[in-house]
Amino acid sequence: MYLGLDIGTSGVRAALVNDAGTIVATGARELALSHPAPLWSEQDPDAWVAAATAAVDNLAARHPREVAQVRGIGLSGQMHGATLLGEDGRPLRPAILWNDGRSQAECAALERRCPSLHAIAGNLAMPGFTAPKLLWVARNEPKIFERVAKVLLPKAYVRFRLTGEMVEDMSDAAGTLWLDVGLRRWSALLLHATGLDLHHMPRLVEGSAASAVLAPDYAQRWGMTKDVVVAGGGGDNAASAIGLGAISPGDAFLSLGTSGVVFRVTDRFAPAPETAVHAFCHALPGLWHQMGVMLSAAASLTWLAGLMETPAAVLLVPLGERVDGPSPVSFLPYLDGERTPHNDAAASGAFVGLRGATSRSQIVQAVLEGVAFAARDNLAALSAAGGAITELDLVGGGSRSQLWAQICADALGIPVHRVEDGEVGAALGAARLGRLAATGEDPAEVCTRPRRLASFTPRASVTAAYDEAYRRWRALYPALKESA
Repeated sequence: MYLGLDIGTSGVRAALVNDAGTIVATGARELALSHPAPLWSEQDPDAWVAAATAAVDNLAARHPREVAQVRGIGLSGQMHGATLLGEDGRPLRPAILWNDGRSQAECAALERRCPSLHAIAGNLAMPGFTAPKLLWVARNEPKIFERVAKVLLPKAYVRFRLTGEMVEDMSDAAGTLWLDVGLRRWSALLLHATGLDLHHMPRLVEGSAASAVLAPDYAQRWGMTKDVVVAGGGGDNAASAIGLGAISPGDAFLSLGTSGVVFRVTDRFAPAPETAVHAFCHALPGLWHQMGVMLSAAASLTWLAGLMETPAAVLLVPLGERVDGPSPVSFLPYLDGERTPHNDAAASGAFVGLRGATSRSQIVQAVLEGVAFAARDNLAALSAAGGAITELDLVGGGSRSQLWAQICADALGIPVHRVEDGEVGAALGAARLGRLAATGEDPAEVCTRPRRLASFTPRASVTAAYDEAYRRWRALYPALKESA
């Protein structure tokens, strides 16, 4: 048995996986976000630990015999979050998250300080990354900055609390702007540019390598043996790739989670900062990946559901499993700014085309299509950076919707596939990394592709209409930016 823990933004998910690779059970706990000022997004690091342990407690209560057989644990997590620890190992302030946009000025300063940033880190300086956040803290909270002993990412903090070890994997570390992504090691030069050094960083391991052993008190709490291995794990999208069996160059998927990602595996470090494409390490040695990232994917639908005081699933019911063409309303899903292709933390969302006769269903459809069009922007950026992508698997909570899958196929112009366990891909991938760390098996034997539940192809009857709707949608961002 193997356990995967995914430390997400809206919640923590646990997946218990057997030796056949089948998910035996899952558990989940929700997390709260804090937005104490415009563009700010923070979370309590100890809430991640409480949610993770509660999720495993739940599994252990329901499946005690299976949990007792766990040999390896893998961790996945939201990337980029700055968790600042003092000498006592306790957080000095709430963690600053990936969707926090306060450090735009610090990004510009970092680019000026370190002209070789793009070549080493493989990415533009964006407010979502970790390094600019530390510059912001140094400028605005200097007394806290002076006390920083270690900087951990979210899942690394959970690992620290579960094992006592401060360790990070390559895929998550690549999202800090402190990693030499091609050489897979911390860059002293990039750290120095933010007033830090190697002593502030955790030890690095590959995602499939053993990083630590579960602490005895937790092993006893869950009825496990004393030698349960904890793997390096992976950033959420790299872990999702492991869960999808995306471990060969060219493998690609679309994630419709809180944020959205178009992900492609590469066999080399292939930066493309000019298109705001991310180039990161994969969670397996010798592999890298490119990503186009949108900051608000399923979060856009969640936002609308909250505004309308109606569950998201209920909002989708009147639309059925397919629509006859694009909504007359357009939606920009930039509720938390945007990364690819705009790199604009100040970008904002918008509805355009509203009329007195506009229906609720047209607004709901516009949100689904706005996210799909943002994915098309990402797809175009990745195609420009490394060649065309001809099909995509779907993962994330949004992958449960057949309607959204069909809209994605129509809007992107390529087939998309709903896959088994797509909504728990990161937790499954984490469990697989836990298995690899515990057994040393060949990744190709463990990281197999899931069964495709349904495939959705672009419909000729709506292709031209979606191409035209996308053209109009693309014109909205520059027009609104100009008038802001």
